Amino acid sequence: MSLSYCTSATDTQGRELAEHGSALFPIACYEENISENSAPFEAVPWHWHEEWEALLVREGTAVVSAEFEKYTLKKGQGIFINSGVLHEVHMEKGSCCQTRSIVFHPRLVGGTVDSIIWQKYLQPLLQNTLLKSVYLDGFSPWHRDATRAIDEAWRSVADEFEGYEFYARNALSSLVLLLKKHCVCSQSTLSESRLRSTERIKIMLQFIHRHYAEELNTALIARSAMISESECLRCFHAAIGTTPIQYLRRFRIQKAAELLCLSQKKAGDIGAECGFEDSSYFTKIFREIKGCTPGEYRRQNAHPTRAK
Repeated sequence: MSLSYCTSATDTQGRELAEHGSALFPIACYEENISENSAPFEAVPWHWHEEWEALLVREGTAVVSAEFEKYTLKKGQGIFINSGVLHEVHMEKGSCCQTRSIVFHPRLVGGTVDSIIWQKYLQPLLQNTLLKSVYLDGFSPWHRDATRAIDEAWRSVADEFEGYEFYARNALSSLVLLLKKHCVCSQSTLSESRLRSTERIKIMLQFIHRHYAEELNTALIARSAMISESECLRCFHAAIGTTPIQYLRRFRIQKAAELLCLSQKKAGDIGAECGFEDSSYFTKIFREIKGCTPGEYRRQNAHPTRAK
């Protein structure tokens, strides 16, 4: 299996389309080398998937957002992200970072839903509405054990030595046991307001991902979730830390950056395809976000080798 390549493609609900591993062995490991100028994709944009994800920072500083929480992770620190949780990863401004992550389906550890392992250890994690993510500081004893388990699983899958499947599953079983032991509360519920905000954000992101090339404004985005503009602004600020229009602008630039690296289309045509009718405005916003013009960006990233 070795390293898998990452795509930011999502469906209309923001659900990631990439297949992580296979039905026989539902796990994939990824490596991100994110730098301000050299990488063709400076972030893993907002998305979600049914699988669990565990990420470690190898070098530099990464900023990971998981719904309403934001974490700044240094070298040696990590994070666990629960199933169905909206999240994104980017570098700290002015720095570079390297991350390693594993995306795996719970059945790799728990087998079928009627097994004792699934019901006793996995189900409490999956059904815990408070457990969106777990920050692993790399210092406290069980956090060190957790990051060590993630690293062992990642290396096993990446190296593919004889019996690596057993070693990876054993390491991830240890991780799940640690999470079950230290993170599951007996009574875990989120407020109705928080749950509503999460669902509304998913709906509005879905709308933006489907219609980003069209003329959009806050009113249209709010209408997609049947809420007021003020509630739309509140939801975006609380969950993503930005306004819907700022998010839309960055998403459009992200799509444009991908097309600049993966196609030979003219920069102006790519801008128009991504919702920027005015080519000079496209260049202006691109420079603000990426720090260079579309043409410079394409030349710098003519041969992308990014692996997640």
